Amino acid sequence: MTHNRSSWKSNAGFLFAAVGSAIGLGNIWRFSYMAHQHGGGAFLVPYLVALIIAGIPIMILEYGIGHREKGSSPLSFARIGGRFEWLGWWMPVVAMFGIMLYYSVVIGWCVNYLFYAFKLSWGTDTQGFFFKQFLQISESASDFGGVRVPIAFSTLLVWVLCWMICFRDIRHGIERASMIFMPIMFLLTIIIVLWTLFLDGASDAILKHYLHADWSKINIFSMDASVRSEAGKVWTAAFGQIFFTLSLGFGIMITYASYLPDKSNISKNAYITSIINCLYSFIAGFAVFGIVGFMAQSQGVPFEEAIKGGPQLAFVIYPKAIAMLPSFNVLFGVLFFLMLVIAGITSGVSLVEAFTCSVTDKFDWPRNLVVTLICVTGFLGSLVFTTRAGLYLLDIADHFITNYGLVLGGLLECMIIGWVFKASKLQSYINSRGTSIPAIWNVLIRYTTPGLLGYFLYLSLAGDLDKNYGDYPTDQLIIYGVGWMLICLVVALAFAFSTWKPEKLKRRHQPEEDDLLV
Repeated sequence: MTHNRSSWKSNAGFLFAAVGSAIGLGNIWRFSYMAHQHGGGAFLVPYLVALIIAGIPIMILEYGIGHREKGSSPLSFARIGGRFEWLGWWMPVVAMFGIMLYYSVVIGWCVNYLFYAFKLSWGTDTQGFFFKQFLQISESASDFGGVRVPIAFSTLLVWVLCWMICFRDIRHGIERASMIFMPIMFLLTIIIVLWTLFLDGASDAILKHYLHADWSKINIFSMDASVRSEAGKVWTAAFGQIFFTLSLGFGIMITYASYLPDKSNISKNAYITSIINCLYSFIAGFAVFGIVGFMAQSQGVPFEEAIKGGPQLAFVIYPKAIAMLPSFNVLFGVLFFLMLVIAGITSGVSLVEAFTCSVTDKFDWPRNLVVTLICVTGFLGSLVFTTRAGLYLLDIADHFITNYGLVLGGLLECMIIGWVFKASKLQSYINSRGTSIPAIWNVLIRYTTPGLLGYFLYLSLAGDLDKNYGDYPTDQLIIYGVGWMLICLVVALAFAFSTWKPEKLKRRHQPEEDDLLV
């Protein structure tokens, strides 16, 4: 049993850290592009529905179980039942050795571009600069072509920053950094949004392509089968975006909640974290649509031709638009990429922390030693993504990890808490700590949310069996996608099979207290 566990100094510090984990690069470039693809303002309807019936319920679940057991995800699930410990390891292992290895490289790109912004080094051909000069991308995922030294150095800097923040205990490391970084990031976002709104063509793009609603895109009750099918994909995308943007299924929120004091309003914190994260995505969308609208008007091309999704939005479209600004180009570029770096770092440290806490909980090794080993190992593992084939490897690994690894973790998490541990027991515990959660939460955790996540798994699997993802060769998908997942599973099982100290598994609450709570 952990007696000297660190804790947050304040609830505000916890919220800043949790929101910092949830708000990442995807909030800025993924949400906006999805809104463009899926009906503009109409996309907000399935997005909000997904937040209410999937995002917030799982956030409450993870906060509740982490706070109740005062442990990382492996310790929390081991206390529920030893046979479930592997799942507790699966989540942080996938987050650390799956996502963080390539996420650190993407943050490294942002660091590189932050320095490029001071001289607008990307020039006018931003696409050629990104792919040919910066990435020097190879012909395929099988052609590694050597490490790109500038990217490797920026990735090293990212790992060093994560190490410096996570090296100290949660109160003096992550909490202190979050209290500094998050207000700065919010301020930068507001400045960029307000700046963008006054650009020529921005308001037109926002009104016609962001806020304008194409309701046919979400009409799952249409009499036309093709319309229903396309609408179904939009709803699926909305649920997927909610699940991933809130850092659910990573083991992060379980870990962060375990550092909360006993007298904490769990459900209220879950509501605040979820709502702020989604509100940030919506507000950041104004900057994205505004700058793309400005660029489209300046070039005399349709908005649809100007906008791109994923990394291209940040590293091709935005730099091109920045270069076309009538004044203060350098300042705008520096502010934008500084915002991306902060968003990336605050998410990155949470991925490192989730695994760090898991290891220290089980083995009682010194925190500073664990963090150092993790960051050194993580940097060495991320080097493969700094090669000239890095973008291909990143794309494949991200597809399999986010569409299978995290969804499977979230589904099993709901099943175990809902049916084995009993959601009603956790609900009673959460209600006794503050704001009560509605009775329907029990139904959502046991039936609705796992059912939806199972449906997502089916859709992903059916799509991948029907056609190779990204038209990659089958062997590359198996090696870099399936193979990566299997390695994570082996690592998770290896940790799960090691023995706990008996006192570690002692429950925080006596059975009589659980009976009273029910």
